[in-house]
Amino acid sequence: MRQRSLVILTSVLTTGALTLTACGSRDNGSKSSDSGNVTVTIGVDAPLTGANSATGLGIQYGAQIAVDDANKNKTVPGVTFKIKALDDKAVPATGQQNATQLVSDKTVLGVVGPLNSGVATQMQQVFATANLVEISPSNTNPELTMGKNWQTSPSRPFKTYFRTATTDALQGAYAADYAYNVAKKKKAFVVDDKQTYGAGLSKIFSEQFVKQGGKVIGSDHVNTGDRDFSTLVTKIKASGADILYYGGQYDESEVLTKQLKDAGAKIPLFGGDGMFTPTYIKTAGTASEGDLVTSIGVPVDTLPAAKDFVATYKAKKYPGDYGTYGSYSYDATTAIIKAVGTVVKDGKIPTDARSQIVSAVQSTSFDGISGKIAFDQYGDTTNKQLTVYKVVSGAWKSVQSGVATPK
Repeated sequence: MRQRSLVILTSVLTTGALTLTACGSRDNGSKSSDSGNVTVTIGVDAPLTGANSATGLGIQYGAQIAVDDANKNKTVPGVTFKIKALDDKAVPATGQQNATQLVSDKTVLGVVGPLNSGVATQMQQVFATANLVEISPSNTNPELTMGKNWQTSPSRPFKTYFRTATTDALQGAYAADYAYNVAKKKKAFVVDDKQTYGAGLSKIFSEQFVKQGGKVIGSDHVNTGDRDFSTLVTKIKASGADILYYGGQYDESEVLTKQLKDAGAKIPLFGGDGMFTPTYIKTAGTASEGDLVTSIGVPVDTLPAAKDFVATYKAKKYPGDYGTYGSYSYDATTAIIKAVGTVVKDGKIPTDARSQIVSAVQSTSFDGISGKIAFDQYGDTTNKQLTVYKVVSGAWKSVQSGVATPK
């Protein structure tokens, strides 16, 4: 679903002067910089304020913890890592400006983010032109890795783009299977927010729900920022739907579900990972009881490898929600750190470091805190696990985990 990033390199010369180390992304040579300890600042791009900021902040601080761990453990000898976070406010144009800013700084070697798929569409080309690696912990639109014809003739658009989140092709199918075969819902009303993520996810859910044997008896759209859904609620209630599927973020769905239940339509609202945050429940209140979401991976609190991460996040009192994308951001950042480790030796930065890091990320394979981290030929994660969560007694409770089998 989503993102933000920046990387600054400095080297201490023997004279004691502090200078920026060149890493010329367009230079095909292999000339190295002067040796010495260098500081690499990994950038993060995500919505840190406004809409989607709860999950965006989880991305920022997931990356921060990864950097802190790398420094403490001296993961890359001679290199100290730092985070530089940029706020895209979930606006594609702002994300593109952030990408341009990062690329123009020759010291930037990698980017974590963005959060939103729609923002990613405006950043990918900028990063690709500069051979700058980008790893999103949350983007889920299939087109980002396999192109517009992903269903019939997949083709990777940008070799610099990767993600640690699995795609809507699987998430939408997993939701449809659960809705029809487990929740026993037969008539769905489908709504989306007209954004890249929401519209794409809703389309896949609708296709898969029908293939399962269900019926989509109505559909509609909302705008991001809407708060009055009275007309839509009337339409949904009159349709006779036994489930509402919503493609979009928590900002609108948390209001929609409350107005739907207040109007007497006691049907669950089912959405994707863009809704999976405690903020949804806090805002919707008791109206959210029984609502459902799918999210990537398995519950982070159940993963032994993520125990220290969760404890650190809580101890630091970091804002945002770590449970949605925090661990995937940690692993995306770690992938960049490990790639830097294969390229930077004894504090020496090759002039073609950016392109080398892209290749190193493509071939990476390690056990992350969210599971196995590796990427296929499209840049997609090989970890296809998904989980359905249900609001039970005012909290998200995992009710099923597995792997999707689209029809």
